[in-house]
Amino acid sequence: MEKAREILVIGGSRYFGKRLIARLLDAGDRVTVLNRGSSAPPPGADHLIADRDDEASLKRALGSGMFDVVVDQVCYTPRQAAIARRVLAGRTRRYVMTSTVEVYEYEDSIAPVREDAVDPATVSVDLELPWDDPEFLDSHYGEGKRQAESVFAADAAFPFTAVRVAHVLGGADDFTGRLTYYADRIRTGEPVAVAVDNQPATYIHVEEIADFLAWTVGQDFTGPVNAASHGLLSTEELCEAVAAHLPDGKAVLQQVEVGEVSPFSFARSYGMDNSRATRLGFAFGHVRRWLPRAVAETLGKDV
Repeated sequence: MEKAREILVIGGSRYFGKRLIARLLDAGDRVTVLNRGSSAPPPGADHLIADRDDEASLKRALGSGMFDVVVDQVCYTPRQAAIARRVLAGRTRRYVMTSTVEVYEYEDSIAPVREDAVDPATVSVDLELPWDDPEFLDSHYGEGKRQAESVFAADAAFPFTAVRVAHVLGGADDFTGRLTYYADRIRTGEPVAVAVDNQPATYIHVEEIADFLAWTVGQDFTGPVNAASHGLLSTEELCEAVAAHLPDGKAVLQQVEVGEVSPFSFARSYGMDNSRATRLGFAFGHVRRWLPRAVAETLGKDV
């Protein structure tokens, strides 16, 4: 009988993280979840409590623990990456960091971007920036992820991969409120503000990204990899999908040159090329096939 894998998941208490943990447990893995103690892991997983920003706290919690794979769901800054790299060096055979499409925020390409558009080895790291300031971190989300990737890539403490996740949709537990934002405006007839040169983006269903991360745990590739369903969606198509689930729903889009725009309105393309993951063996679905279900799940409607 094959020995169960030892998996450490840092974070992962909600949304696609908890779905990932469920998949790993169903596969027979021994899963340890590390978080600050604000929520218990699913039944069957072990639980460690630590502040990942506190190196001593992280060391104490891990003790002598050794892991086949670490999945880091909540690494947002290069400081967090540096601590994790020091503490977990020699403790794992593979490190998977959940990254984001936002690492491409400076790329200006109409075509879906490939992983080599942002090479972690060439990204400068500044540990002295105010990463502990929530307001700074929120406004530098993509930069924090980009620099975190760079910290891991700069030192071969363990084989490392960064899963660059497209915008995630679906699930009744979608805490972002982005689709409900559209639903609220469509119900009331309020306009949806979009950029003048509004561009499409790639997306992924909450169940599909959980599948992808669970699959990645069992692979041995390294480096960044894009995780996105096939196809692009515009803000208008998202609004149409939401309106289809509302009585007499009709979206009114209003172009704005200055000021705040709606979620999923982008002045530049946020499309990711998923061909590397496809070549490695993962089969993505098409966004237009699962979009109606994702909207229904989020709004609590029947498909």
